[in-house]
Amino acid sequence: MRTTRQLRTARVTVTTETRGRCLPTVLPTVTENLEGEPPMTPLVQLKSATKRFPNGRGGLHTAIRDVDLDVGAGQFVAVVGPTGCGKSTTLSLISGLQPASAGTVTVGGEPVRGIPEGVGYMFQSDAMLPWRSVLANVAAGPQWRGVAKDEARRRARDWIARVGLEGFENYYMHQLSGGMRKRVALAQTLVNEPRILLMDEPFSALDVQTRALMQQELLRLWAGSGAAVVFVTHDLEEAIVLADRVVVMTASPARVKASYQVHLERPRDVEELRTTTAFIDIYREIWKSLSSEVDLARKGQIRVA
Repeated sequence: MRTTRQLRTARVTVTTETRGRCLPTVLPTVTENLEGEPPMTPLVQLKSATKRFPNGRGGLHTAIRDVDLDVGAGQFVAVVGPTGCGKSTTLSLISGLQPASAGTVTVGGEPVRGIPEGVGYMFQSDAMLPWRSVLANVAAGPQWRGVAKDEARRRARDWIARVGLEGFENYYMHQLSGGMRKRVALAQTLVNEPRILLMDEPFSALDVQTRALMQQELLRLWAGSGAAVVFVTHDLEEAIVLADRVVVMTASPARVKASYQVHLERPRDVEELRTTTAFIDIYREIWKSLSSEVDLARKGQIRVA
C-alpha cells in the first residue's frame, strides 16, 4: 500500500453510442475515503479534452476528442489504443507541450498553461546529448533547474547507480547498448524526482528480453515514490503487468472507450505474471474491447472529425 488511508473507488458502467453501435464504457467516479472526508482531487485530470491540428489542406484534423481521464498520486495508468489514434497527444496536453483546443486539462488542480512543475517525460526515442557523458546527461536536468554543479553530479551518480550503471558514468551514448541507453533515460528523468511521470512507448524499440528487464526495473524504481505514471503503449501485455488501471482508447479521433482496474498484487514479477490465470483473464477481457478498435484502424474506417 502506498497510502495509510483506506480508499474506496466506485466504478460505473455506462453506454455511449459511437459509429452506430453501443460501447460499454467503465468510468471512474469520485474517489473518497471511508471516514467520509471530502473527495480527493486527482493529480492529473482531463475533462472533455480535445486537440485539433491543421491538416495541411486548409482544414483541421482532430487527434483526440472529448477525452476524460483522472490519475491520482501514486497511481500507474497505462493507455492503449490503435496506432495513430492520439495516445501521445494526450501526453502532450498533460505535459503542456500542446494546449487543448477545447475542454480542460489540470495538474494538481491548476489549469495547464505551460509545462507544469514536477512533470517528467520519457520519450520513445532518446533525449540525450551525444557529446555529453552519461554523468553529464543525467546531471543536466538538476543543473538547468538551478542546482549547483557538484550537487547535481552527486544526485546524478546516485541515480546512475540506482539504475544499475555504476562504473559507466564517463561513457558516451554510442558506447552503450539499447538497454543501457534506456537506463540512462530513466535516470535522466527520475533524478528530478517528478510527481508525474509521462512515458511514451519508452521500451518499444527494445528486444523482448531487454524490454522485460526494463519493465521490471521501472516497477522497482517507481515503487514507493508516490509519483503518478501515465504510460502509453501498443503492447497490452506490457500495460497489464505495469499498471493499476488500463485505459482503452478508440480509433482516431481518440476517445476513452473503457477503463479497467488491474487487480494484481504488487510487487510484481513481470515474467511470472504473464503465465498466471489472473493475467490471462484480464488480458482477454481488455482485448475484447481493444481488438474492435484495432480492426477499424486497420481497415481505415476512421471517423470523420
